[in-house]
Amino acid sequence: MVTDPVPLQVAAELFPNGISRYAVGGLLVGLGAAVIYVGTGISAGASTFLESTLSYVSGQSRFQQYVASRDWRVVFTLGIVLGAAVYAVVYQGGAWTTDVAWWRLLVGGVFVGIGTRVGKGCTSGHGVCGVGSASKTSILGVVAFLVTAIVTAQIVAALGVTP
Repeated sequence: MVTDPVPLQVAAELFPNGISRYAVGGLLVGLGAAVIYVGTGISAGASTFLESTLSYVSGQSRFQQYVASRDWRVVFTLGIVLGAAVYAVVYQGGAWTTDVAWWRLLVGGVFVGIGTRVGKGCTSGHGVCGVGSASKTSILGVVAFLVTAIVTAQIVAALGVTP
């Protein structure tokens, strides 16, 4: 009797739709971050790129530091949005759907925004670029992100909260 090794069984449970789409997505994210860094010398953190778009409408000095490089950063930001749209068209028949209430998405977005300011960056900046460059601050940040996410998910599940 031949059985699958335990790691394959665990992988099948963690990735019921297969691992290839996640591997390809990860490779593309890493490649994009590398191209941006090689081309500009700037780490590709999405929160900074999104913040740079505020330089178009705000005169605050914190946003004005991005004026010289904001145009290509906006293209990057639009690429994130368009990438999600392409995914929705290709894999979901043109519709983006979720069972999560709109107000929970809004509140979650506010918390994420606050967290990126407090944490001096987002998961893409710290997780992809910071960990990739062996930054101790980013490694600790990613550990904090993961622990917080796991604890929060466990609390929400224990409370029986549904989308």
